[in-house]
Amino acid sequence: MTKSSAPFREITEATLLPKVVRLGPNLYGAVFSLMKLVPARYILRRALERGELEPGTVIVETTSGTFGLALAMEAALLERELILVSDPIIDARLHRRLSDLGTTVVIVEHPAAEGGYQASRLARLAELRAGLPRTFCPEQYSNPDNPASYRIVAELLRDTLGQVDCVVGPVGSGGSLCGTVRALRAQTPHTRAIGVDTHRSVLFGQPDGPRLLRGLGNSLLPANLDHTVLDEVHWCSAAEAFAMTRWAHRHHALFQGPTSGAALLSARWWAEANPDAVCVVMLPDEGYRYLDTVYDDEWIDGQGIDVTAPLPDKPVEVLHPSSPAGDGWSRYPWQRRGLEAVLAEARA
Repeated sequence: MTKSSAPFREITEATLLPKVVRLGPNLYGAVFSLMKLVPARYILRRALERGELEPGTVIVETTSGTFGLALAMEAALLERELILVSDPIIDARLHRRLSDLGTTVVIVEHPAAEGGYQASRLARLAELRAGLPRTFCPEQYSNPDNPASYRIVAELLRDTLGQVDCVVGPVGSGGSLCGTVRALRAQTPHTRAIGVDTHRSVLFGQPDGPRLLRGLGNSLLPANLDHTVLDEVHWCSAAEAFAMTRWAHRHHALFQGPTSGAALLSARWWAEANPDAVCVVMLPDEGYRYLDTVYDDEWIDGQGIDVTAPLPDKPVEVLHPSSPAGDGWSRYPWQRRGLEAVLAEARA
């Protein structure tokens, strides 16, 4: 047997990039096992190069999602202690896996009056850092290394598909969509960006409120969300996202999480409306964390959701992002403007 000349890779490097799969005549999915490995690995390796992650340095971060898992995997490989500040909504399966990787998970019990759990988590994070001699915080919401890390994703898409005319992706920290599209636009300035959010998220001007659909949206505005990158913004309900997630599993054998379902709903519509354009949808993580929720019929029934109900053919276009048309799928032509410029229209 001939020994391969390719270097052996760590698991986080080997599973870093997505598989690009065809979902329609002009629609392609960037299917990640764990998309947050891209920024987690890049941020920590850059910190290591800069001498900010010497032995004894504790990595600390606030997260209730897959960025925490990505950090835990990298921290285990780098042999660094990791403390994550989360909240009671953290998925039980994720919590168990984090603990098994050696991560300390600190749970804040009460949301802040403004900013909800994310604000209270940030406050607890600051307390922890003040009590430790040496820490490093990846700061996924504000660290420019987050969007910068997605240059390799853009390169993969360009190498695989050639010209990419539109990228659709869920928005949480803003890093994945903004970073990928900015890198693509270095060669194709026309490449469109469609950000997918959920109702009662502050990212695009709606008031903060409870959200059943997790993994996208935010109660605070992250610095890494560059609103001027966005051509359109879509809002998707939990019911629509869950139904589309199950549809993708049945019809495309895509076993992904609900943020993927939300993005796919918008991407399928855009691709069908623009048959001569190449559209890519970002599908961030696999479905294993959602076996007890999105993929469980009893849990779905308990939420009063019918995942077999027909999905709308197109989104409702709203006049302004602060006044959505109910809780259903809607869209707003953002036109690469800053948040303040868009919100000023409502005050005019």
